[in-house]
Amino acid sequence: MSTFTKVRNFLLGPPRDPFSRHTQKHIALVAFLAWVGLGADGLSSSCYGPQEAFLALGTHTSLGIYLALATAFTVFIISLAYTQVIELFPNGGGGYRVASSLIGPYAGLVSGAALIVDYVLTIAISVASGIDALFSLLPPHMLHMKLPIECLLICLLVLLNLRGVKESIKILMPIFMGFVITHALLIVYGIAMHAHGLPALIPHAINETHKMTEAMGAVFVASLFLKAFSLGGGTYTGLEAVSNYVSTLAEPRVKTGKITMLFIAVSLAFTAGGIILLYLLWGSQYEEGQTLNAVVFRTIMQGWHIGHTQVAPALLTLVLSLEAGLLLVAANTGFLAGPAVLANMATDKWMPHFFSSLSSRLVTKNGIVLMGISSLLVLLLTEGDVSVLVVLYSINVFLTFSLSLLGLCKYWVTHRHERAGWFLKLISSGLGLVVCASILVITTVEKFFAGGWLTLLITSGVIALGAWIRVSYGKVAHKLALADELFAEAGQKPVSDPPALDPMQQTAVFLVSDCIGSGMHALLWVLRLFPGVYKNFVFVSVGEVDSGNFAEKEHWQAMRRDFKHTIKHYVNYCHARGMAATSYVAFGTDVVEKVSELTEKITKDFPKVVFFASKLIFQNENMFTQFLYNQNGYILQRRLHNQGYNMIILPMRM
Repeated sequence: MSTFTKVRNFLLGPPRDPFSRHTQKHIALVAFLAWVGLGADGLSSSCYGPQEAFLALGTHTSLGIYLALATAFTVFIISLAYTQVIELFPNGGGGYRVASSLIGPYAGLVSGAALIVDYVLTIAISVASGIDALFSLLPPHMLHMKLPIECLLICLLVLLNLRGVKESIKILMPIFMGFVITHALLIVYGIAMHAHGLPALIPHAINETHKMTEAMGAVFVASLFLKAFSLGGGTYTGLEAVSNYVSTLAEPRVKTGKITMLFIAVSLAFTAGGIILLYLLWGSQYEEGQTLNAVVFRTIMQGWHIGHTQVAPALLTLVLSLEAGLLLVAANTGFLAGPAVLANMATDKWMPHFFSSLSSRLVTKNGIVLMGISSLLVLLLTEGDVSVLVVLYSINVFLTFSLSLLGLCKYWVTHRHERAGWFLKLISSGLGLVVCASILVITTVEKFFAGGWLTLLITSGVIALGAWIRVSYGKVAHKLALADELFAEAGQKPVSDPPALDPMQQTAVFLVSDCIGSGMHALLWVLRLFPGVYKNFVFVSVGEVDSGNFAEKEHWQAMRRDFKHTIKHYVNYCHARGMAATSYVAFGTDVVEKVSELTEKITKDFPKVVFFASKLIFQNENMFTQFLYNQNGYILQRRLHNQGYNMIILPMRM
């Protein structure tokens, strides 16, 4: 084992066998763990979403009771819609898959791009808001340390997620449960202590609304409420995370997903609505350098003591530390669901294929790294300002919500004659669409010049990039299909009495893929360049287990059949021409690593070997396209040379 492999295994853990039943069982999430890992994003938004909404009311805080009720209602409406998504798409994909399948591929691209940007912002805003909560306990002269600490935490989360999904959740679970318990107790206690004021809240709100309507008009009152409700839209972010990650849930997936959504909806509606109610009952007002949660919790705990000892400062420190900790758990959701969206888009050719690649720990490593780097850039550009990040954040999530709900509405109308209960589901989806689309429009208009334009610009850039990648893949796929057609008939029939291999003779080893044209090109080049030199011909192929085929057993079983069938094509071709040939096939998450392992076996069986591979050169295509198709070849050539083997790259122009 090399030093690099030892260090990697120490940091990230030993590799896992993707075909082991134990591995599948180990990485699957039960509802409780899924609630911790995927529900933290939504629950953590109660640390900043209710505050943004309540402060937007200004001096008209009497409307806060409407805000609390509307917040809880909206949580359940969106959750109900995404429960339908889980039913319809039990293999995951969330808003991206809904928009792609039910509206169209380009709607899916828009939804997927919005989700990618949204999850990057999830990480950035969660970390920034968490550190804000923590620094509410510290003196102002320490504020300059916030940004470096935020960047360090993101790096730690990247490392933690590269170790595996379940590991990251289990480590962060005590923080999540601590937040749930402490905030539930504070909300119940805070409401109970002012229970005498509860009966008067709604009559007082109605009376104040009537006075405001007479003084300033109904349009002003409605606009003020809708503005506050929309600016609190960050509260609902994260509700779609379960639908993106259904494929990793424990069987039965749909049932586990529904239970997880119920946990998330109840906990978020109770916490977010309850906190707004606390603001209202305890007359909380914003204080410089303090979150509104810190203000209200300090007020509630004021005077708490055990004997003659004041415990309020210590308890407040604990509560705010748990808020900060939960926001870090929420940032972890971005590292779970964001790479899942990238992987789904990569499978559909909207993103480079390597974003669907799995690491030895069976996580989408490239997606995790990209999310980490992108969130670091966002933090540096915004200097960790939560008020700016909230604006950037809430626009995209409601774009995805709106597209998903539109897709569901279309589905229930189209299948109204086939699905029982379609009308009620259409009503709930339609209501959610109206709410989400309204929040999207109001937030975009209200905050366009305050940073909203930047979100739209970034998302548009991701959409354009995805469209360009899809076109590039399409052009290249067409050229590869033409190359395969040239050799479609060759090598179809096996030979009954093939020539025997002679291990002591010169051996040509070909590293081939599922593209028959490129492999045959390399073989014919060697036969022309080195006539009569090689007596044995060995073909090596490694099937990559990625997120697209790993989730479903039948997918990777089909991949194994296809690869074995393809490699027989080369062997049959050689046998038909009197040349001794054999093949080696392997499957794994790291193609380069698997080929390196096979080379050791091959060189023991055939001491005199030279390795050959085909490098595809696509005429009139850009350098990025060349890299997409040849990245493994470059890495393999370097790896084999380091191992002391000679590898010759044969260019194939297309």
